[in-house]
Amino acid sequence: MQKLSIYNTLSRRKEVFEPLNPPFAGMYVCGPTVYGDAHLGHARPAITFDVVFRYLKEMGYKVRYVRNITDVGHLENDADQGEDKIAKKARLEELEPMEIVQYFTDAYHREMDKLNILKPSIEPRASGHIPEQIEMVENILDKGMAYISNGSVYFDVEKYNASNNYGKLSGRVIEDLMSTTRELDGQNEKRNPVDFALWKKADASHIMRWKSKWSDGFPGWHLECSVMSTKYLGEQFDIHGGGMDLLFPHHECEIAQSKVANGKDSVKYWMHNNMITINGQKMGKSLGNFIRLEEMFAGSHPLLEKAYSPVTVRFFILQAHYRSPLDFSNEALQASEKGLTRLFAAMQTLEKIQASETSTFDVQKLKTDCYEALNDDFNTPILIAHLFDGVRAINQAATGDLKLNATDLQALKDLYKTLVLAILGLEIPQSETTGTGELLNEVVNLLLNLRVDAKVNKDFATSDKIRNELTKLGFEIKDKKDGFEWSLKS
Repeated sequence: MQKLSIYNTLSRRKEVFEPLNPPFAGMYVCGPTVYGDAHLGHARPAITFDVVFRYLKEMGYKVRYVRNITDVGHLENDADQGEDKIAKKARLEELEPMEIVQYFTDAYHREMDKLNILKPSIEPRASGHIPEQIEMVENILDKGMAYISNGSVYFDVEKYNASNNYGKLSGRVIEDLMSTTRELDGQNEKRNPVDFALWKKADASHIMRWKSKWSDGFPGWHLECSVMSTKYLGEQFDIHGGGMDLLFPHHECEIAQSKVANGKDSVKYWMHNNMITINGQKMGKSLGNFIRLEEMFAGSHPLLEKAYSPVTVRFFILQAHYRSPLDFSNEALQASEKGLTRLFAAMQTLEKIQASETSTFDVQKLKTDCYEALNDDFNTPILIAHLFDGVRAINQAATGDLKLNATDLQALKDLYKTLVLAILGLEIPQSETTGTGELLNEVVNLLLNLRVDAKVNKDFATSDKIRNELTKLGFEIKDKKDGFEWSLKS
């Protein structure tokens, strides 16, 4: 099996992936909080960890992928005070909280299906694991790392840090946190402002509440992931993923409470995807640059010049490394759209190439380069660059300037199907593979190949006529040393 290196946020370096119980690999990813529509920010972690899931399976691992649904305990200011976001939405809409949860969970799944995101092995909800969460709170209390105050239960961060390192994931120093964390109204029941809630007593107006020995209340936001990852993946598992915005405090708190509850570090590899920005700014409703996926696909947001298909959005996201920031722009999306057209056209051309007796292209080197990119912390932009090296070779083979024998031709077809379709998850739209889409590609490629023949025969009048007529019809044509490229103007 090939060696895969993963950048571990915890160690801040790349480490060879060695699962705890091969060939089984356990992966837990923080899923959405379902109180609003899925937006562009939701797409990046979903696509990032979908590729991880796909590639681990391609490598031969039996993967259990757990992605949770947060449907309780997520507070308005994420600092143990305020109103649960789902409960607030339910109150405003005069609905039951679980109606809100179901509506937005269904909507999230619809958008993920459009993006060709594989369903996780297990998708647990926080509200379905309240007894287990109460049990973990009792466990942490019994071990002396939590305290009860006015019916709420808080994790004692300072006491934990005396024998552990609270802040080892994010690089925070507890002394700095204690000096800079402000005291919020209503938090005087905490011993220390950095302490976080394991269980919150519900006030009289709070809709979502469960009975416990401490109070009628609800679990803290951080607790759910420790409980559900332990239940479905065991006390120790391989990969925990999520967005960089979850690194602190959410994942830091997870590490602490899981260490106390289970007596060991639970996660071997922590992975965090970076954020999507819009014109250099973080997405946010208050800034007016918050784009729902539904708006992306319909082109209905004021910032959008046109509609972008789900596969274009997926390809756009994969063109940046998952740990790098990614800035949205119409120009970048339109460039992705054109690149994707070239890639799919080359794959269709590949199916029509006739094998030669000999080969003048090293398919094995291309394959090695592609897999080296994937094995280097899932470096999809480098992988895509290698795929376009192959596109040039495919176009040369189509014009007869490069030869592929039957073995290499089949190997190249298999490589593109595996990498583009199975691992990157770039699903060719139906219109591209059947009916008018396929016919259009065949006609344009036929005309451009006739133009190549005309140029070889020094029939420049015919060559120019083909180019000019196609340009009038809205095609962009680029002559290359190794053939040609074409696309429809946006």
